[in-house]
Amino acid sequence: MQQLPKRLLSIDVLRAITMLLMIFVNDASGVKHIPEWIDHAKGFEDRMGFADTIFPAFLFIVGLSLPFAINNRIKKGDSGRQVLFYILIRSVALLIMGFYHVNLEDYNSSAAIIPKAAWALVITTAFFLIWLDYPETMAKAKKYSLQILGIIMLIAMAVIYKGGEDGEVRGMEPSWWGILGLIGWAYLVCALIFFAVKGKLNSLIVAWIVLIAINIIAHSVFKIKVTRDEEMVTIAGNDVTGSFLGNAIIFLKPLWIIHDASTMSLTMGGVVISGIYARLVEQGKTQRIWATLAIIGVLFLIVGFALRPYTEGISKIRSTPAWVLICSGITTLAFLILIYVVDVKGKISAFNWIKPAGTSTLTCYLIPYFQVFILELFHINYPSIINNGFPGLLRSFLTAVVIILFVGLLEKKRLRLKI
Repeated sequence: MQQLPKRLLSIDVLRAITMLLMIFVNDASGVKHIPEWIDHAKGFEDRMGFADTIFPAFLFIVGLSLPFAINNRIKKGDSGRQVLFYILIRSVALLIMGFYHVNLEDYNSSAAIIPKAAWALVITTAFFLIWLDYPETMAKAKKYSLQILGIIMLIAMAVIYKGGEDGEVRGMEPSWWGILGLIGWAYLVCALIFFAVKGKLNSLIVAWIVLIAINIIAHSVFKIKVTRDEEMVTIAGNDVTGSFLGNAIIFLKPLWIIHDASTMSLTMGGVVISGIYARLVEQGKTQRIWATLAIIGVLFLIVGFALRPYTEGISKIRSTPAWVLICSGITTLAFLILIYVVDVKGKISAFNWIKPAGTSTLTCYLIPYFQVFILELFHINYPSIINNGFPGLLRSFLTAVVIILFVGLLEKKRLRLKI
């Protein structure tokens, strides 16, 4: 398997910046009267706001770091079985958290025995108990006891869960998997592909082309639709139920974890960019990195805008190809700039204040759940003066900074999630 050079510090910085912005836009979504370009675009709109570029950037960064993580484990002596176990454990953890988060959205406090805020705080605490990076010096009995407690808490919350609207109350069920779940599926598919082809760049490029082709087909005039009950299959609006093709599509329905392959396309794009960087370094052609990545980034943008009229426009909600490619281009160019600033010019100290967001990223993502739901549990609301317009945006940004600084303090005490 291809041996990559030493991990780029620019990846951690790019992840930290993205996490800072993710906390900011999530918090700002509750601020009133903010500029339209900052917030998410509506599902029916042919556009994207600034907030719509953050999640795809994070998926792309997952791909950038994936080859380094897997190759480092192999370099340390992990067997193929151990690497596969590592991939599966990480994916399952993200899927479980995403599953609980997506059900949190439809929690029915009036039908359940505890309020939504309490349920959210319990599951978030359970996540920390299960996946905390426990110190090696801790007694195993204590560690396992805490992890078992976390598992029991999750099971208990699943048992008492009530979702849906009054009159149609239901238990927990999978839906769109949530942000963490989507990351989990994307990571699982791309990591398994990387492992299967042994990190060979040409094979990874082919895999990316296949994934982006699926995304384009899913949103073009040739789009395929399978109803939830699997009784009807339509291609470009034509019913093909009962035909050989229709039956084949239903037979392959279990593979629908890739949905329209948008998240996988973004993640595999990052994997390919890492592979191109590694090949140029190995060949001693480091001067070509700048032109190569710049051209790729611009091509992503050009193709994205070119596909826009033919593949349902630009939309994060509908995960269209234009959105995938344009965001891939933006992130590639941002990564290129940070390679120069951080890895070439050595300006990493300028980003030390947000470093925890790049090294304890999952912790940074989950801590706001404590902040939001503690406020909700005790019915504490922000004064209108700091929840409107520019003051509200400033408050959201400062909230993101404080959370990252707080995670930095937790990190020093080894209180961070690790999967």
